[in-house]
Amino acid sequence: MSNTPIILGGAQTDFARNWSKEGKSFVAMLREVVEDGMAAVGMEYDEIKRLNDENRVAVYVGNFDMEQYSQQGHLGAFLTEVNPAFYGVPGARYEAACASGSVALNTASSQLRAGDYDVAVVVGIEVMKTVSSAVGGDFLGTAAYYEKEAKGIEFPFPKLFGKLADVIVERTSGVAEDRIMQSLAEISRINYDNAKRNPKAQTRTWFMDREHANTRGGDFNMSVGGRLCITDCSQVTDGAAFMVLATPEYARDFAKRKGKSMKDFAAIKGWGHRVAPIQFTDKVRESAGNEYILPWTRQAVVDAYRRAGLDVNRMDVFETHDCFTSSEYAAVSAFGIAGPGKEHEAIEDGKIDFKGAKPINPSGGLIGAGHPVGASGVRMALDIYKQVTDQAGDYQVGGAKNGLMLNIGGSATTSMTFVIGQMDE
Repeated sequence: MSNTPIILGGAQTDFARNWSKEGKSFVAMLREVVEDGMAAVGMEYDEIKRLNDENRVAVYVGNFDMEQYSQQGHLGAFLTEVNPAFYGVPGARYEAACASGSVALNTASSQLRAGDYDVAVVVGIEVMKTVSSAVGGDFLGTAAYYEKEAKGIEFPFPKLFGKLADVIVERTSGVAEDRIMQSLAEISRINYDNAKRNPKAQTRTWFMDREHANTRGGDFNMSVGGRLCITDCSQVTDGAAFMVLATPEYARDFAKRKGKSMKDFAAIKGWGHRVAPIQFTDKVRESAGNEYILPWTRQAVVDAYRRAGLDVNRMDVFETHDCFTSSEYAAVSAFGIAGPGKEHEAIEDGKIDFKGAKPINPSGGLIGAGHPVGASGVRMALDIYKQVTDQAGDYQVGGAKNGLMLNIGGSATTSMTFVIGQMDE
């Protein structure tokens, strides 16, 4: 087990809530998720204070754009507003667009592996419903090359991922466009269906079926970006997720003190981090002739498998960044579930469905569970942890031992992956 980071547990907020309508700020959200997360882990604030006195704990906050959504920066210091136990604890905010939560998690993991600290508190947070959808869409455009890809463009990201759908259709030779579009609709249908089992999912009470997802255009499923329609999109979400990570030595001691087993925890067995050209047109040009449309995302997956000493055959569950159905479609081959150009076959035969051989997004994903941008990476890691420790409740995948998560930022510019798996005693 060496210095493999161990996940002790965590919590997330209910992603269906609108905190602005409740008259609550991001500070209230932060307080709630930290309180719930500490309780779920079974850790007292006195433990944080003790660890800090010994310089053994740090805080890592993932957030994309609180400066625009809530006129607030310096989020790494805000756990001091939750409890005085965090006074003096080193903390910082980490940002990589929609992969902000994952880069916070990766930094925490790296410092635990290096032996800098024994415990890491990781939070991902975003409050997005403080502004109109049009203004929010413009804010999100800064995750692309704003001046060249988003300025003056209404809802730039649906259009960018609509272009990804275009590339998928163009490069999938010998397959009818309608077949690919039906596969995108099936991805939407699966994620909405999965979300109904998740008590924290944003769309758990929403209606969606195959017919609706396949009915493109018109008032009930309007086009938002080329080939993509409303049902292809992830949600605008307020939410936060919290996790506590530790070194194996601390985890063993904590388990002993709390009457827990190491099998109650999970290990971050592997990780990958790659960055593609920031402009989507450059991605398309550079990947021309490559069997993978998003070769940098594929490499991040390969890196995680290699570091974990595992492969796709050992993965029982996946959480992926389905900001749009086209991003999940491309992830199917990046994971190795299907070969490049064969993604539609894995979707059609039910392989990625909840009861399939390689289920993707049993939580509902970003389309079903919600997408509070800076929190999504932490939420995905938390859901894989729940799966491999048999704590996912109604959306538990039976017999899950290892899982992979993929979190992307921008138009698949930053790709972050983690293999998370069961602990051995």
